[in-house]
Amino acid sequence: MVVSTRTEYETVIGIEVHAQLRTESKMFCSCPTTPPPDGTDEPNTRVCPVCLGMPGTLPVINRRAVELVMLTGLALNCHVETDAVRFERKNYFYPDLPKGYQISQYALPLASNGRLVVPVPGEDGEVTIGITRAHLEEDTARMQHAGRGYSVVDFNRAGVPLMEIVTEPDLRSPAQARAYGESLRELLRAIGASHADMDGGSMRIEGNVSVRPVGQAAFGTKVEVKNLNSFRSLERALEYEVDRHVEALGRGETLVQETRGWDEEAGRTIVQRSKEEANDYRYFPEPDLPPLRPSEAWVAELRAQLPELPVQRRARYVEELGLSAYDAGVLTSDHALATYYDQVVAAGIEPKRAANWVTGEFSRLLNRHASEGLRADAVALRPDGLAELIGEVDGGRVSQTNAKAVLAATFESGESPRAVIEREGMGQVSDTGAIRAEIDAVLAEHAPQVEQYRGGNAKLFGFFVGQVMKRTAGRADAKLVNEELRRRLE
Repeated sequence: MVVSTRTEYETVIGIEVHAQLRTESKMFCSCPTTPPPDGTDEPNTRVCPVCLGMPGTLPVINRRAVELVMLTGLALNCHVETDAVRFERKNYFYPDLPKGYQISQYALPLASNGRLVVPVPGEDGEVTIGITRAHLEEDTARMQHAGRGYSVVDFNRAGVPLMEIVTEPDLRSPAQARAYGESLRELLRAIGASHADMDGGSMRIEGNVSVRPVGQAAFGTKVEVKNLNSFRSLERALEYEVDRHVEALGRGETLVQETRGWDEEAGRTIVQRSKEEANDYRYFPEPDLPPLRPSEAWVAELRAQLPELPVQRRARYVEELGLSAYDAGVLTSDHALATYYDQVVAAGIEPKRAANWVTGEFSRLLNRHASEGLRADAVALRPDGLAELIGEVDGGRVSQTNAKAVLAATFESGESPRAVIEREGMGQVSDTGAIRAEIDAVLAEHAPQVEQYRGGNAKLFGFFVGQVMKRTAGRADAKLVNEELRRRLE
């Protein structure tokens, strides 16, 4: 038996993303897409005869959903169709599809032939991923397997506007697939097309993976991987599949084109069904909807609405604000975080200084609340508040250590950092005389350590600094403490 290694094969990956669009009503009816303000969302309450697929009902196209797909196409450098866009029936039978078919697009999508430039952590430079198409369709209902041999269906999600974005098979590693997914998510958030929240189900991602001998032009047998609820799961699942394909080919086995699900706990994929082809869905034009012909003026109007995209923002941070490529990448990986940072800079803080605080202590506190879904735009402490705190540090009115404590206190309360500093007596001690008195007390209390330091144990200097800071409850100006200590000891 010949054992194959991954170096003998080239990995080929394509990605399909489904993103729920940020519209108030469903794709073909006026039912709301979100729960009522009181937070209740009883199953099968946001429904009507249209989204339940009742006989004799007629669909009406949601204009805003069309605009959001066109806006996404423009952001992805796609050709946005103005000739004719056709809706089609995609036929398959499953309990979550009330009509027995899904209204979708296939032959004539809204946007096609685009690209997205993606920075890949751990790999040199960037990769350009071709976008085959971005098209519009309706979401399915939500199935819940209740056990004991039966399932229940909630049709509240049925008919929600859904955008599918399909790439070319241009990705060559699971790491690139993860980076693409993360970059696309931030682009969708930046333009306001989707919340793109994988935890909440508003963004769902599937990977199509195959391997082929290095140098071979023909693609290998493709497998689709579903049930991916995070970018980490996407990367892990594709890594598993690449290894499985290589090992199978090394044993002389024939791979089968199929759909597999990812089992997060077991760390492996499992067979779900044979992979469908386009002809399995029996696409044909939707007879109840005429072809859609977006005007050139409409496309131009949407193009003018495009905000600064993540790739443009990264370039601005590096070229105009002088940030490192790493800091620019961290900030632009989260649209809300980058917007928060921009507002801190706008409040008068030097860009690099602002980046240190936003990507450092602020992000640490934000990550602590990650399980709650907290994002920078919902933090109680607004950007001008963080700018106020940084100004207090830079003005020597509070120590770096105490400033971190103030940030932790105001992060959730939104209170003025300056007010907290004054109320809690956390202002920095910059009086040279007071600092000298504390240093004298520390040196007198630790005379043996002083002798050891003067005998050559330089590591004790940090101990003395710590003792002075302890005596002043962290309020002493660290720079003055270091200067005075060194003068006294040497």
